[in-house]
Amino acid sequence: MEKEVLIMARKCEVCGKGPQVGNQVTIRGKQKYLGGVGTKITGITKRKFVPNLQRIKVDVNGGTKVLKVCTDCIRSGRITKPVKNKPFKVPTNS
Repeated sequence: MEKEVLIMARKCEVCGKGPQVGNQVTIRGKQKYLGGVGTKITGITKRKFVPNLQRIKVDVNGGTKVLKVCTDCIRSGRITKPVKNKPFKVPTNS
């Protein structure tokens, strides 16, 4: 039996970008430069930063596959989309 490669649900299949953990900071008060007495931190809780993944058709080794790809990879040109329609050619009459 061959082993299948399992891909995690929220991971880019091109660059491997996945979820990251950070803090959500809750702030109360008005800033001093706006005329207040300053801001205070009233709470810090954990949160997740998940990448913006899109299911997209990608050219891979001459064929097309549907991959989960982050928008950074799509915008930077790390992937190539398949051509749906060939470009129009003007017929030449000789």
